[in-house]
Amino acid sequence: MAFGDFYRGKKVMVTGNTGFKGSWLCKILNMLGADVHGYALEPQMTPNLYNISGVAREINTCTGDIRELDKLCAAFMNFKPEIVIHMAAQPIVRESYLAPVYTYDVNIMGTVNVLECVRNCDSVRSFLNVTTDKVYLNKEWQWGYRENEELKGYDPYSNSKSCSELVTYSYKKSFFKDSGAAVSTARAGNVIGGGDFAKDRIIPDCVRAIEGEHDIIVRNPDSIRPYQHVLEPLFAYLLITEAQYKDPNLADVYNVGPNEADCWTTRDIVELFCNKWNACGKHKIKWESKQEGGPHENNILKLDCTKIRNILGWQPVWDVNAALDKIVEWTDIYLRGYNIGRCMESQIEKYIGDSYERYSKKNSNICHI
Repeated sequence: MAFGDFYRGKKVMVTGNTGFKGSWLCKILNMLGADVHGYALEPQMTPNLYNISGVAREINTCTGDIRELDKLCAAFMNFKPEIVIHMAAQPIVRESYLAPVYTYDVNIMGTVNVLECVRNCDSVRSFLNVTTDKVYLNKEWQWGYRENEELKGYDPYSNSKSCSELVTYSYKKSFFKDSGAAVSTARAGNVIGGGDFAKDRIIPDCVRAIEGEHDIIVRNPDSIRPYQHVLEPLFAYLLITEAQYKDPNLADVYNVGPNEADCWTTRDIVELFCNKWNACGKHKIKWESKQEGGPHENNILKLDCTKIRNILGWQPVWDVNAALDKIVEWTDIYLRGYNIGRCMESQIEKYIGDSYERYSKKNSNICHI
């Protein structure tokens, strides 16, 4: 098991726990023996991973909007968390063009409210704000952005997350400098994995095409993104919150992304997914490009993750090929109506085993796994 017994019995609050990443994170924390509480809206779609995985039955969740400061503060005071991981957000680029005011309100004022609760809750020792790789001023260059690059997201989603970073920086300098709470932000690349049902994301589009027995429509086949399995950033988040809990000097801003080799075009990701699915003898699928002339989206986006590797010893475990194997496995189990929760637990156990093997070989003095 990862992290030894660090998380066993720790009181961990996760905002946005009813979402895709939040559900996977709560499943991991349960397996680590943490006392997990969530604060989130009800899932926005059916089906959703939170319910079909059994996570909804495994943790206590306060249903609420992070824009409701009084209700959020009451949840903090009732639970008295030691660790807070903030993931609640409006996370879709194209949706942010349709609802910019809502996007800014949730992603900026929601962050302000969470930080205000952390400021007034003296039990919190470790806080992590999860943002995105899209916070950077994108210059469409071929190398990865570093943590000291300019923050200037283009679209309302990306820009609101840039602002969320600045809000966190201000609170950290203004209120947490001499407090007992360590504060970090994590900027993750494109996350893929079983159980994502969101609109306008390529893997959910693939799964919907299988269910509907129609071709996969790809809007921007030549866009390059740093794809990584959902377990990669989640374990990095837990590494950060543990590290700064033990040593507040490690609180910082960290990129979390895959190796350079896993910065793929959308075209290649979809092609490999189709090949893996079709090789299993199931309903055959294929894809087609249909550029709709929609709102602006970045063409090239990569991250430089030297900092988290050097300071915390983190490294990716599964490449894109392995990630897609796990997604195909998850999708098959889901479509057959089998036990989703057990599939997730099995994949988490496999990830932990693979990470232990990799860390053991490359750095025998790493103690986190």
